[in-house]
Amino acid sequence: MMRLISPPALVKRIYSSLLWHIPVNEKKIFLTFDDGPVPEATPFVMDTLENYNAKATFFCIGNNVEKHPDIYAQIIKRGHATGNHTWSHVNGWKTKTQQYLEEVSLCAQKVNSVLFRPPYGKISRPQIKALTPHYQIIMWDVLSYDYDSEVSPEKCAANVLKNIRPGSVVVFHDSVKAFKNMSYALPLVLKELSLQGYSFDAIPQPPKQ
Repeated sequence: MMRLISPPALVKRIYSSLLWHIPVNEKKIFLTFDDGPVPEATPFVMDTLENYNAKATFFCIGNNVEKHPDIYAQIIKRGHATGNHTWSHVNGWKTKTQQYLEEVSLCAQKVNSVLFRPPYGKISRPQIKALTPHYQIIMWDVLSYDYDSEVSPEKCAANVLKNIRPGSVVVFHDSVKAFKNMSYALPLVLKELSLQGYSFDAIPQPPKQ
């Protein structure tokens, strides 16, 4: 099975209105964490980030925020950014646009952000058109594959370290499913990239329309 760590240039050109990479003039990258918050993973992520004075962006599932409001509050309190990841992690390619927008709206009641990431990276053109006036849709240029049980923890770390560049948007997951790989790879990535002179920041929130 072929795993694309970085999206093809053609895809990024076709969907150029989506944010894949953030231009920077310094060695800075943007770590993102999808699918939380959950007690089994999110506190570990926040503690690990704190060891490196790193800020990140958490794309939260609304249903998880409702279940764990205290953990969500900690994300904000610690100075990280949050983004909308729908209410129940729906696949945009398999969901009618109106239902998809309702999922986003439900999540927005819990997650106050103009950043949005489509679950699975799957979103249709009508969905993009409907969301773009209200959200900056965030994709990525480095995918760790921490959620894939066929990928080893070592390979997960290598996926990030071998493909990183200044301004990269990197995807990890603060989920139970990804914890084995993420909990190995994240500290290693932070350590190695810190030694290379990188810093880690949250994705800037554009002004609300």
